[in-house]
Amino acid sequence: MNWLTDAIPPRIKNFLMKKDVPRDLWIKCPETGEMVFHRDLEENNFVIPKSGYHMRMPVKKRLEIFFDDGEYSTLPLPEVFLDPLKFRDEQRYVDRLKAARSKTGLDETVFIGFGKLDGLSVVAAVQSFDFMGGSLGTAAGEAIIAGMYFACEQRAPFVLFVASGGARMQEGILSLMQMPRTIVGVQALKEARLPYLVVMTNPTSGGVTASYAMLGDIHIAEPGAFIGFAGPRVIEQTVCEKLPHGFQRSEYLLEHGMVDMVVHRNEIRGVVSKTCHMLMKPVQDRLDCEVNPEVTEVSEDLGCTS
Repeated sequence: MNWLTDAIPPRIKNFLMKKDVPRDLWIKCPETGEMVFHRDLEENNFVIPKSGYHMRMPVKKRLEIFFDDGEYSTLPLPEVFLDPLKFRDEQRYVDRLKAARSKTGLDETVFIGFGKLDGLSVVAAVQSFDFMGGSLGTAAGEAIIAGMYFACEQRAPFVLFVASGGARMQEGILSLMQMPRTIVGVQALKEARLPYLVVMTNPTSGGVTASYAMLGDIHIAEPGAFIGFAGPRVIEQTVCEKLPHGFQRSEYLLEHGMVDMVVHRNEIRGVVSKTCHMLMKPVQDRLDCEVNPEVTEVSEDLGCTS
Protein backbone atom coordinates (compact mmCIF):
# COMPACT_ATOMS: atom_id res chain seq x y z
CA MET A 1 0.00 0.00 0.00
CA ASN A 2 1.38 3.40 -1.02
CA TRP A 3 0.36 5.82 1.72
CA LEU A 4 1.09 8.85 -0.50
CA THR A 5 -1.54 7.79 -3.05
CA ASP A 6 -3.93 5.56 -1.12
CA ALA A 7 -4.20 7.13 2.36
CA ILE A 8 -3.52 10.86 2.23
CA PRO A 9 -5.71 11.92 -0.76
CA PRO A 10 -8.94 10.31 0.62
CA ARG A 11 -8.38 11.95 4.01
CA ILE A 12 -7.84 15.36 2.42
CA LYS A 13 -10.93 14.85 0.31
CA ASN A 14 -13.06 13.96 3.33
CA PHE A 15 -11.72 16.96 5.22
CA LEU A 16 -12.56 19.37 2.43
CA MET A 17 -16.00 17.91 1.73
CA LYS A 18 -18.91 19.99 3.02
CA LYS A 19 -20.63 18.31 5.92
CA ASP A 20 -24.40 18.36 6.29
CA VAL A 21 -25.28 20.09 9.55
CA PRO A 22 -28.91 20.17 10.73
CA ARG A 23 -30.33 23.67 10.50
CA ASP A 24 -31.99 23.45 13.89
CA LEU A 25 -28.86 22.25 15.70
CA TRP A 26 -28.45 25.72 17.25
CA ILE A 27 -31.30 28.01 18.28
CA LYS A 28 -30.96 31.79 18.51
CA CYS A 29 -32.60 33.61 21.40
CA PRO A 30 -34.96 36.29 19.99
CA GLU A 31 -34.16 38.66 22.87
CA THR A 32 -30.40 38.41 23.40
CA GLY A 33 -29.19 36.70 20.23
CA GLU A 34 -27.60 33.96 22.34
CA MET A 35 -27.00 30.69 20.47
CA VAL A 36 -28.24 27.64 22.37
CA PHE A 37 -27.66 24.01 21.50
CA HIS A 38 -31.00 22.43 20.59
CA ARG A 39 -30.55 19.50 22.97
CA ASP A 40 -29.86 21.85 25.90
CA LEU A 41 -32.91 23.90 24.98
CA GLU A 42 -35.13 20.81 24.86
CA GLU A 43 -33.85 19.58 28.21
CA ASN A 44 -34.82 22.95 29.70
CA ASN A 45 -38.37 22.67 28.29
CA PHE A 46 -37.57 25.08 25.44
CA VAL A 47 -36.64 27.94 27.75
CA ILE A 48 -33.39 29.81 26.97
CA PRO A 49 -31.22 29.07 30.04
CA LYS A 50 -29.61 32.50 30.53
CA SER A 51 -32.29 34.95 29.34
CA GLY A 52 -35.29 32.88 30.45
CA TYR A 53 -37.04 33.51 27.13
CA HIS A 54 -39.86 31.00 26.58
CA MET A 55 -39.70 29.55 23.08
CA ARG A 56 -42.64 27.80 21.44
CA MET A 57 -43.03 24.27 22.71
CA PRO A 58 -44.24 21.26 20.69
CA VAL A 59 -47.73 20.15 21.69
CA LYS A 60 -46.88 16.53 22.46
CA LYS A 61 -43.77 17.52 24.40
CA ARG A 62 -45.84 19.82 26.60
CA LEU A 63 -48.24 17.01 27.46
CA GLU A 64 -45.36 14.60 28.11
CA ILE A 65 -43.88 16.83 30.79
CA PHE A 66 -47.35 17.60 32.18
CA PHE A 67 -48.77 14.13 32.83
CA ASP A 68 -47.33 11.54 35.21
CA ASP A 69 -44.47 9.62 33.56
CA GLY A 70 -45.41 11.27 30.25
CA GLU A 71 -48.29 8.82 29.80
CA TYR A 72 -51.66 9.95 28.49
CA SER A 73 -54.38 8.94 26.05
CA THR A 74 -55.55 11.21 23.24
CA LEU A 75 -59.13 12.25 22.68
CA PRO A 76 -60.27 11.83 19.05
CA LEU A 77 -61.35 15.09 17.43
CA PRO A 78 -64.89 15.46 16.07
CA GLU A 79 -65.20 15.44 12.28
CA VAL A 80 -66.16 18.70 10.57
CA PHE A 81 -66.36 20.06 7.03
CA LEU A 82 -62.82 20.91 5.95
CA ASP A 83 -63.71 23.82 3.68
CA PRO A 84 -67.32 24.90 4.26
CA LEU A 85 -66.91 28.22 2.36
CA LYS A 86 -64.71 26.89 -0.48
CA PHE A 87 -62.26 29.63 0.46
CA ARG A 88 -59.31 30.58 -1.70
CA ASP A 89 -56.80 33.41 -1.51
CA GLU A 90 -53.24 32.82 -2.73
CA GLN A 91 -53.98 29.11 -2.44
CA ARG A 92 -56.93 26.92 -1.55
CA TYR A 93 -57.85 26.52 2.10
CA VAL A 94 -57.71 22.72 1.84
CA ASP A 95 -54.15 23.00 0.56
CA ARG A 96 -53.19 25.16 3.55
CA LEU A 97 -54.66 22.53 5.87
CA LYS A 98 -52.69 19.78 4.17
CA ALA A 99 -49.48 21.80 4.47
CA ALA A 100 -50.12 22.51 8.16
CA ARG A 101 -50.82 18.84 8.88
CA SER A 102 -47.70 17.78 7.04
CA LYS A 103 -45.57 20.34 8.92
CA THR A 104 -46.86 19.67 12.44
CA GLY A 105 -48.05 16.08 12.32
CA LEU A 106 -51.34 17.24 13.89
CA ASP A 107 -54.86 17.03 12.49
CA GLU A 108 -55.81 20.44 13.90
CA THR A 109 -54.53 23.21 16.08
CA VAL A 110 -56.06 21.68 19.23
CA PHE A 111 -54.66 18.48 20.73
CA ILE A 112 -56.35 16.90 23.77
CA GLY A 113 -54.87 14.44 26.25
CA PHE A 114 -56.31 12.60 29.24
CA GLY A 115 -54.10 11.24 32.01
CA LYS A 116 -52.94 11.52 35.61
CA LEU A 117 -51.44 14.58 37.24
CA ASP A 118 -49.87 13.49 40.53
CA GLY A 119 -52.53 10.78 40.67
CA LEU A 120 -55.45 13.05 39.78
CA SER A 121 -57.32 12.47 36.51
CA VAL A 122 -57.03 15.59 34.33
CA VAL A 123 -58.09 16.53 30.80
CA ALA A 124 -55.61 18.88 29.11
CA ALA A 125 -55.96 20.64 25.76
CA VAL A 126 -53.08 22.35 23.97
CA GLN A 127 -53.26 24.79 21.05
CA SER A 128 -50.42 24.67 18.57
CA PHE A 129 -49.38 28.03 17.17
CA ASP A 130 -47.41 26.20 14.49
CA PHE A 131 -50.70 24.97 13.00
CA MET A 132 -51.97 28.02 11.09
CA GLY A 133 -51.14 30.36 13.95
CA GLY A 134 -53.30 28.44 16.41
CA SER A 135 -56.31 30.01 14.72
CA LEU A 136 -59.77 29.20 16.02
CA GLY A 137 -61.89 27.43 13.41
CA THR A 138 -64.78 25.01 13.41
CA ALA A 139 -62.58 21.98 14.10
CA ALA A 140 -60.75 23.71 16.96
CA GLY A 141 -64.02 24.86 18.49
CA GLU A 142 -65.52 21.37 18.30
CA ALA A 143 -62.38 19.88 19.83
CA ILE A 144 -62.41 22.27 22.79
CA ILE A 145 -66.10 21.66 23.43
CA ALA A 146 -65.61 17.89 23.17
CA GLY A 147 -62.73 18.10 25.65
CA MET A 148 -64.79 20.09 28.13
CA TYR A 149 -67.75 17.70 27.97
CA PHE A 150 -65.37 14.75 28.30
CA ALA A 151 -63.98 16.36 31.45
CA CYS A 152 -67.54 16.61 32.78
CA GLU A 153 -68.09 12.90 32.08
CA GLN A 154 -64.85 11.96 33.81
CA ARG A 155 -65.43 14.37 36.70
CA ALA A 156 -61.98 15.78 36.01
CA PRO A 157 -60.46 19.28 35.87
CA PHE A 158 -59.96 20.81 32.43
CA VAL A 159 -56.63 22.54 31.74
CA LEU A 160 -56.16 24.55 28.55
CA PHE A 161 -52.78 25.70 27.23
CA VAL A 162 -53.59 28.58 24.86
CA ALA A 163 -51.53 29.83 21.93
CA SER A 164 -53.47 31.56 19.19
CA GLY A 165 -53.53 34.49 16.81
CA GLY A 166 -57.33 34.65 16.78
CA ALA A 167 -60.15 33.43 14.57
CA ARG A 168 -59.47 31.65 11.27
CA MET A 169 -60.39 34.00 8.43
CA GLN A 170 -60.76 31.16 5.90
CA GLU A 171 -63.95 30.08 7.72
CA GLY A 172 -65.46 33.54 8.09
CA ILE A 173 -68.49 33.81 10.36
CA LEU A 174 -68.27 30.10 11.17
CA SER A 175 -64.98 30.68 12.99
CA LEU A 176 -66.43 33.65 14.90
CA MET A 177 -69.36 31.49 16.02
CA GLN A 178 -66.90 29.27 17.89
CA MET A 179 -66.47 32.06 20.43
CA PRO A 180 -69.98 31.74 21.94
CA ARG A 181 -70.08 27.99 21.28
CA THR A 182 -66.99 27.31 23.38
CA ILE A 183 -68.50 29.38 26.18
CA VAL A 184 -71.26 26.77 26.35
CA GLY A 185 -68.58 24.21 27.18
CA VAL A 186 -67.15 26.50 29.85
CA GLN A 187 -70.61 26.85 31.36
CA ALA A 188 -70.96 23.05 31.45
CA LEU A 189 -67.76 22.84 33.51
CA LYS A 190 -69.02 25.50 35.90
CA GLU A 191 -72.39 23.77 36.34
CA ALA A 192 -70.53 20.54 37.10
CA ARG A 193 -68.41 22.52 39.58
CA LEU A 194 -65.21 21.33 37.96
CA PRO A 195 -62.02 23.42 37.84
CA TYR A 196 -61.16 25.13 34.56
CA LEU A 197 -57.57 26.38 34.42
CA VAL A 198 -56.14 28.43 31.54
CA VAL A 199 -52.41 28.65 30.89
CA MET A 200 -51.67 31.49 28.47
CA THR A 201 -48.57 31.15 26.33
CA ASN A 202 -47.05 33.45 23.74
CA PRO A 203 -49.13 34.66 21.95
CA THR A 204 -52.74 34.62 23.17
CA SER A 205 -54.73 37.08 21.10
CA GLY A 206 -57.81 37.83 19.01
CA GLY A 207 -61.14 36.08 19.40
CA VAL A 208 -59.62 33.42 21.62
CA THR A 209 -58.77 36.07 24.21
CA ALA A 210 -62.29 37.44 23.86
CA SER A 211 -63.86 34.07 24.67
CA TYR A 212 -62.74 30.91 26.47
CA ALA A 213 -59.18 32.06 27.24
CA MET A 214 -60.43 34.67 29.70
CA LEU A 215 -63.16 32.59 31.37
CA GLY A 216 -61.08 30.24 33.47
CA ASP A 217 -61.33 29.86 37.23
CA ILE A 218 -57.57 30.45 37.41
CA HIS A 219 -55.50 32.29 34.78
CA ILE A 220 -51.82 31.41 34.60
CA ALA A 221 -49.43 33.07 32.14
CA GLU A 222 -45.92 32.19 31.04
CA PRO A 223 -43.32 34.98 31.46
CA GLY A 224 -43.24 37.53 28.65
CA ALA A 225 -46.30 36.15 26.87
CA PHE A 226 -48.24 38.53 24.64
CA ILE A 227 -51.88 38.55 25.76
CA GLY A 228 -54.48 40.83 24.22
CA PHE A 229 -57.26 41.21 21.70
CA ALA A 230 -55.70 43.60 19.18
CA GLY A 231 -52.03 44.31 18.52
CA PRO A 232 -50.27 47.30 20.12
CA ARG A 233 -49.86 49.16 16.83
CA VAL A 234 -53.60 48.94 16.15
CA ILE A 235 -54.35 50.26 19.63
CA GLU A 236 -51.86 53.13 19.31
CA GLN A 237 -53.37 54.17 15.99
CA THR A 238 -56.85 54.04 17.52
CA VAL A 239 -56.21 55.97 20.74
CA CYS A 240 -53.42 58.13 19.27
CA GLU A 241 -51.26 57.59 22.35
CA LYS A 242 -48.01 55.79 23.12
CA LEU A 243 -48.64 52.62 25.09
CA PRO A 244 -46.81 51.94 28.38
CA HIS A 245 -43.69 49.80 28.37
CA GLY A 246 -44.52 46.09 28.50
CA PHE A 247 -48.17 46.71 27.63
CA GLN A 248 -50.08 43.45 26.92
CA ARG A 249 -47.29 41.31 28.35
CA SER A 250 -48.08 38.81 31.09
CA GLU A 251 -46.25 40.79 33.80
CA TYR A 252 -48.19 43.96 32.95
CA LEU A 253 -51.48 42.05 32.99
CA LEU A 254 -50.61 40.55 36.38
CA GLU A 255 -50.10 44.03 37.83
CA HIS A 256 -53.49 45.11 36.48
CA GLY A 257 -55.45 42.04 37.59
CA MET A 258 -56.10 40.31 34.27
CA VAL A 259 -54.12 37.18 35.15
CA ASP A 260 -53.76 35.50 38.52
CA MET A 261 -50.11 34.49 38.34
CA VAL A 262 -47.08 34.43 36.07
CA VAL A 263 -45.29 31.11 36.35
CA HIS A 264 -42.07 29.84 34.79
CA ARG A 265 -42.66 26.92 32.45
CA ASN A 266 -40.60 24.56 34.59
CA GLU A 267 -42.91 25.26 37.54
CA ILE A 268 -46.29 25.21 35.77
CA ARG A 269 -46.87 21.50 36.31
CA GLY A 270 -46.46 21.79 40.07
CA VAL A 271 -48.63 24.90 40.32
CA VAL A 272 -51.43 23.39 38.20
CA SER A 273 -51.27 20.12 40.13
CA LYS A 274 -51.51 21.84 43.51
CA THR A 275 -54.36 24.06 42.31
CA CYS A 276 -56.34 21.19 40.77
CA HIS A 277 -56.00 19.04 43.89
CA MET A 278 -57.14 21.93 46.07
CA LEU A 279 -60.13 22.81 43.88
CA MET A 280 -61.16 19.18 43.40
CA LYS A 281 -61.39 18.43 47.12
CA PRO A 282 -64.98 19.77 47.47
CA VAL A 283 -65.94 17.78 44.36
CA GLN A 284 -64.47 14.58 45.81
CA ASP A 285 -66.25 15.22 49.11
CA ARG A 286 -69.54 15.65 47.27
CA LEU A 287 -68.99 12.42 45.32
CA ASP A 288 -68.21 10.60 48.57
CA CYS A 289 -71.53 11.85 49.94
CA GLU A 290 -73.39 10.53 46.90
CA VAL A 291 -71.67 7.14 47.10
CA ASN A 292 -71.91 6.81 50.88
CA PRO A 293 -75.23 8.30 52.10
CA GLU A 294 -74.51 7.17 55.67
CA VAL A 295 -71.96 9.94 56.15
CA THR A 296 -73.14 11.97 59.14
CA GLU A 297 -70.97 15.07 58.92
CA VAL A 298 -71.38 16.82 55.61
CA SER A 299 -70.73 20.40 54.69
CA GLU A 300 -73.93 22.26 53.85
CA ASP A 301 -72.45 23.99 50.82
CA LEU A 302 -72.01 20.61 49.12
CA GLY A 303 -75.76 20.08 48.98
CA CYS A 304 -75.68 16.74 50.87
CA THR A 305 -77.93 15.73 53.74
CA SER A 306 -76.98 13.63 56.71
